[in-house]
Amino acid sequence: MSYVSDVYEALVRRNPGETEFHQAAKEVLDSLNVVFERNTLYQDLGILERLVEPERQIMFRVPWVDDAGKVQVNRGFRVQFNSAIGPYKGGLRFHPSVYLGIIKFLGFEQIFKNSLTGLPIGGAKGGSDFDPKGKSDREVMNFCQSFMTELYKYIGADMDVPAGDIGVGEREIGFLYGQYKRITGFYEGVLTGKGLSYGGSFARKEATGYGLVYFVDEMIKTRGKSFNGTKVVISGSGNVSIYAHEKASQLGAKVIAMSDSNGYVFDPNGIDLATIKEIKEVKRGRIKEYLDKYPKAQYHNQCKDIWSIPCDIALPCASQNELDEEGAKQLVKNGCFAVGEGANMPSTLEATEIFLKNNILFAPGKAANAGGVATSALEMSQNSMRLSWTFEEVDSKLKNIMKNIHMNIVNTCKQYDCPDNYVLGANIAGFLKVANAMISQGIV
Repeated sequence: MSYVSDVYEALVRRNPGETEFHQAAKEVLDSLNVVFERNTLYQDLGILERLVEPERQIMFRVPWVDDAGKVQVNRGFRVQFNSAIGPYKGGLRFHPSVYLGIIKFLGFEQIFKNSLTGLPIGGAKGGSDFDPKGKSDREVMNFCQSFMTELYKYIGADMDVPAGDIGVGEREIGFLYGQYKRITGFYEGVLTGKGLSYGGSFARKEATGYGLVYFVDEMIKTRGKSFNGTKVVISGSGNVSIYAHEKASQLGAKVIAMSDSNGYVFDPNGIDLATIKEIKEVKRGRIKEYLDKYPKAQYHNQCKDIWSIPCDIALPCASQNELDEEGAKQLVKNGCFAVGEGANMPSTLEATEIFLKNNILFAPGKAANAGGVATSALEMSQNSMRLSWTFEEVDSKLKNIMKNIHMNIVNTCKQYDCPDNYVLGANIAGFLKVANAMISQGIV
């Protein structure tokens, strides 16, 4: 067995049952064999063994009281994975599926994503198995205040700066920030994704979706293509999906399908974004309600069948492993020429392999969805300087960051003789910056 394989096998043994973490680690480690063949120093200094082991794992009880006066108990997590290039940075996810393996997968991915942005931020992730769906504002506030009462001990503007993720939007960030300030007395940039009235950044809500489209646009330009005139399928209907739709439409594309956890809507005339925003951002409703206004559109219960719709570009933006081998085969069969991951690891390893084998341009999430954390880092900068940049200023910086990520990956692909393999390019480029920083700082 190779050094990389040995490290992976040891990781699986030490972290039993954490399948998402195993998958994320394997996808990265398989890309790095060529790096260790060229430079044995990384192996000699045990870089991989240190990289796959979090610097700190925090797990805690979160008791809170519901509207009926009953005490509820959830579990909270924060995994601070790697701080070699900057303070820990990564979102908080509130969802029933959350357990340690999910948080470790997300935190591990965050190391490389943050590295690719070129900004000084390390990798972390956190969250809880709490489900904000169906909860009142008071219940969400009670939970967030209890969650922060423990988490505040481990975070800070120059230590660890959480943000939002699935289930954690501006409402939740506000409650969390209020409790942090109440406990510590510090008014600092300890959380990102804040409201504009108390230190938030313009374009943060749009950033991940916009950044995804900016990256995919750069990628498809390498083959002389553009979004103009294309048909696009986007899974999900949260922030990432909505603003990927908005930017793709601005570039001349027609988005013909979107989804939520119950099913998907197909509208051959193009999904009306204003209606989706009203349903999801105002009413917090289900995407099926789209048919109330557009009865000629089609609704289907099976979310994963969205990939059977013929399209030119597919943007999976919902959740991990939503696009499997069968979905990938359907996209290839129907003539899709590019796939950009707006979610974290939405494609299975088998699906990714199909895209690469069939010469489909494939943008992995650690590169394509880095716009959100990049803009979070820009929010940190604004907080530190006590400044507020305009939407146009932030959007311009975001676009340049995504262009630079693309350029870095392309150059890395050339250097390691893997043209058009954005998976290898992203993994290697992200790894090298972190590994070299770790070497410079000694055995820590």
